[in-house]
Amino acid sequence: MAPSSTEPQKTGTSASEAPITETPVLETHVIETQGIRLPKLGLGTYRMQGDTCRAAVESALSLGYRHIDTAEMYGNEEAVGAAVAAGIARGDLHVTTKVWNDNLAPDAIRRSFDASLKKLRLDYVDLYLVHWPSPKMDLPAIFETLARLKDRKLVRAIGVCNFNVALLRQVIEEIGAPIACNQIEYHVLLDQTAVRNYLRPKNIAITAYCPLAQGRLAEHPQLAEIARKHGAAPAQVALKWLLDQEGVAAIPKAQRRESHQANLDAWKLTLDDADRRVIAGLPKNQRLVNPGFAPAWDKPAA
Repeated sequence: MAPSSTEPQKTGTSASEAPITETPVLETHVIETQGIRLPKLGLGTYRMQGDTCRAAVESALSLGYRHIDTAEMYGNEEAVGAAVAAGIARGDLHVTTKVWNDNLAPDAIRRSFDASLKKLRLDYVDLYLVHWPSPKMDLPAIFETLARLKDRKLVRAIGVCNFNVALLRQVIEEIGAPIACNQIEYHVLLDQTAVRNYLRPKNIAITAYCPLAQGRLAEHPQLAEIARKHGAAPAQVALKWLLDQEGVAAIPKAQRRESHQANLDAWKLTLDDADRRVIAGLPKNQRLVNPGFAPAWDKPAA
């Protein structure tokens, strides 16, 4: 996610100067699912590359973030790996990566995973996800392959991204795959009631990507009004609305340290019932990520 345009343009401590904190400040805000503790607030890294990505991850870690999200397709696993090698105890760190939908044959999954693990400089990945469904994918073969990675303790948990309810039913009910998460686009302008209602009783997490609607919320009038009432920023209102939901994590992309801190500070915000009613009344049909190979999305709640 692009950082909010309302955030101050300051030159803070550089990532290389910032100490790595020994005690994560987010340790109490986690989702327990399929044997892992998924921090509810993480750092998204899509479209961050090289030294920029490494510095952003180092900055976030130094502030207490312990959930870093990357993917094979992002082309930044090496930069993430360099950053996470900077001194955080492995047991305190959660790293998610993903296999791209061109690589869903069993042999391709294994090759992709091995390459990701090497780039990340890790002995295991906390959460390994199918990045997008593919029309020709063999779901039983995919999840048999992922299960073997889990059995070998190379991944702690497995999951999916961008799966609709119909595909989730196949994975969970027909195959019986023990998925921990479905990572989907989710923000105040996009309804995901169908997916939430299906996953919540099963204790399967949702991780919201694009939680700030790709920067579109910085000057949103209704959110700005709520933000003024609380002395906050509109993006913080939108982020806290997600974080307040049971079983929902969020991974806003942010490059600057000020943005990382602003997102952390969303935890300090307490939304009231009036705020939630305003947000509930916003249009919920603004999907921003919709490639041609996307599945048939679930319809918004009436």
